[in-house]
Amino acid sequence: MSETTTLSTPTAVIDPDPTDYRSIWGFLRELEFRQGFVELAGVRTRFAEAGSPDLPTAILLHGTGGHWETFAPNLTALSEQFHCIAIDMVGNGFSDKPDYDYEIAVYVRQVLAALDHFGIEKAHFIGMSLGAWVSAATAVAHPERVDKLILMSPAGLIATASNMARIRAERTAAVQDPSWASIHKVFEHLIADEANRLPDLIALRQAIYRRDDTRQTIDHLLILQDADARDRNLIPEEKWAGISAPTLIVASGQDHGEYQSTARTVARLIPDSEVFEMPTVRHWPHFEDPASFNAAAVAFLAR
Repeated sequence: MSETTTLSTPTAVIDPDPTDYRSIWGFLRELEFRQGFVELAGVRTRFAEAGSPDLPTAILLHGTGGHWETFAPNLTALSEQFHCIAIDMVGNGFSDKPDYDYEIAVYVRQVLAALDHFGIEKAHFIGMSLGAWVSAATAVAHPERVDKLILMSPAGLIATASNMARIRAERTAAVQDPSWASIHKVFEHLIADEANRLPDLIALRQAIYRRDDTRQTIDHLLILQDADARDRNLIPEEKWAGISAPTLIVASGQDHGEYQSTARTVARLIPDSEVFEMPTVRHWPHFEDPASFNAAAVAFLAR
């Protein structure tokens, strides 16, 4: 019996238009950098490092529930003039999530351990939201370790019950149901333009929120959304006014009112400060409009 071979007509493959696809790797593909894990203050900490260690150092700190990739659009431009170290802070991203509350002193201890580990006496700090709070707290408690500050969507001065409740409910729901739609909802408050809510970002956050350790420690991560904890961690006005580091405050015009108010107030309080206006962005100005942010940040830090 002879065998009959049936030939199927190949399905046409249509090459996607590269202008239609955007990825975090589009920002990183020509950048020389390394990712690793290091023990900092007893916490296995994930980090990314770019730029020559001989250059002045910039420490990059993300917001609540974040990870170092939020700075993917910034590392290439910054690392040309600065030794950049971005970390997943304790309880966040893919760093360890120990069984205790993550209050501001815990984050500051980890950041100081990062400086010590990399042999850095003094660094610039670039912080977003929670990262801005930690950066400012470091400048208050350890001014000798801080050169200049860039604060985006800063927290740490004002805390409204409604915003704390929103953050807690939103993040808890996303961890309990880490579906694509649930994670995407988180980014509606972070990034104004849907085109900038890259699938990579949603996939990364989804991977983090699906982890057992994230589910087990989400209350530790959200401790700063509780009124008592928030109050004891807020930086009072007189300490903001005592920050001696030159400071650039990014005013995001589409951000939640609490963060816009904080930005304006700390700009008034910090003696050597200036404001950079970014009217079309929300909570992640550096990610939404990296060209504008990178130029302003490099110019400010290099002065």
